[in-house]
Amino acid sequence: MSQPPIDIVHLLPQLDEKLLALLKSLTPDDWQRQTIAKLWKVKDVAAHLLDGNIRILSMLRDHYAGEPPPPIHSYQDLVNFLNGLNADWVKAMKRVSPEVLILLHEVTGKPFCDYYASLDPFAPAAFSVAWAGERESQNWMHIAREYTEKWLHQQQIRDAVQQPGLMTHEFFFPFINIFMRGLPPTYHHVAAETGTVVQLTIPTDIGGSWYLQKTENSWTLVETATHVASEVVIPPDVSWRLFSKSLRPEHVREQLVIRGNQQLGEVALQMVSVMA
Repeated sequence: MSQPPIDIVHLLPQLDEKLLALLKSLTPDDWQRQTIAKLWKVKDVAAHLLDGNIRILSMLRDHYAGEPPPPIHSYQDLVNFLNGLNADWVKAMKRVSPEVLILLHEVTGKPFCDYYASLDPFAPAAFSVAWAGERESQNWMHIAREYTEKWLHQQQIRDAVQQPGLMTHEFFFPFINIFMRGLPPTYHHVAAETGTVVQLTIPTDIGGSWYLQKTENSWTLVETATHVASEVVIPPDVSWRLFSKSLRPEHVREQLVIRGNQQLGEVALQMVSVMA
């Protein structure tokens, strides 16, 4: 059974409103605080979020690509290309004040949200979501990926300045639900008997449980399962850091629980639901 589409386009403006309120609340010291993204301070992350707005509006809405990318022959080539784009932008934006950053977010945030709201969710997306194992994606999945980017980077800022706001069922559950689309490709090469189930649980009322089942030829997410070979329990605060590759399994192993088949459960800890 395939998982149903995820409709979160209505959350993008709400997430943007929370971001603007957050940025306007920051002190001069806050802008220079280190985030869990080791190369970026708070201001750098805010600049990266702005890059996302401008890049989407330019490339997808306005059909302006700028310089062509170098030849892309592998997933790693794509990651390297994107990392280079991100680094170039963040470096250039170091000369821009926080006040101007906020102004540019105010100018680009609504058009970004409006553009995605205008799309047919089931039409082919311009870019596939590679970390979910997709070579072609529909717009709803591309928009869902954009939501995870927006949530993740805003949460990095909130984490650095100790301001809560996104660790709620309304905003966190869609984020982690989308991230779980990375489970099937994570287990792609894992051998198991047909019908074997791995359960991944994010406890508390903001999380949930996801079930990955081995079929004859692949692993697939299913709605529920009764016989579970391995259950992995990961606290919410750990999950977003782990699956964005901000932390690695060895950093958080003592905060996790694996019941049943340990080796099978350990594989879930390798999931990375970002381009990294």
